[in-house]
Amino acid sequence: MDLTNSVALVTGANRGLGRHLAAQLLERGAKVYAGARNPDSVDLPGAIPLQLDVTDPASIERAAKAAPDVTLLINNAGSGTGQPLIGGDLDLIRLEMETHYFGTLAVTRAFAPIIEANGGGAILNVLSVLSWFHPGSIGAYSAAKAAGWALTNAVRDQLAPRGIVVSALHVAYMDTDMAAHIPADQKTDPAVVATAALDGIADGTDEILADDVTRGVKAALAG
Repeated sequence: MDLTNSVALVTGANRGLGRHLAAQLLERGAKVYAGARNPDSVDLPGAIPLQLDVTDPASIERAAKAAPDVTLLINNAGSGTGQPLIGGDLDLIRLEMETHYFGTLAVTRAFAPIIEANGGGAILNVLSVLSWFHPGSIGAYSAAKAAGWALTNAVRDQLAPRGIVVSALHVAYMDTDMAAHIPADQKTDPAVVATAALDGIADGTDEILADDVTRGVKAALAG
């Protein structure tokens, strides 16, 4: 995909990886809608703030009407409640699935027809190494990301005939607010991850593995 002439929507673009993705897309010459629950929190020069809550169907519908020229969708918005599946807060467990699975699906369903009508393009779903590795202490997040991986694979099969390439980004800890409690030497610079993600979209890569931890876990799945 030629990112230079793309029109991108990045969900959760007001901070962390999403902001890096939006910034680098602008640097590559793309038009960028920066989706956020609070558009006033978007402080990226050149981006178009767009109110978008991926857990709110009405918000998604309004966003689709406000951004009819999108050719690239990046489903980046996420949550991290730190809940185990046994004994965890069930409402927070549901929030993980509403955000990472149903939210991603709802935004994809809203924008796939738009991308197709604009001549085709791409969708990137930001997943995790925890799509494949499931520690019990954060089982809710892992389960939601595993569901997101299955969603990505199924939607890729459906949308390929419609001229839409669907990619997944898998990454371990990044130096963002969500991983503030993790030692610095165990985290990857989100700017580096964003570059790998956008290069992968440009190349049409199905699965983009952003760091050595993720590549190792993926290679070990057969075990």
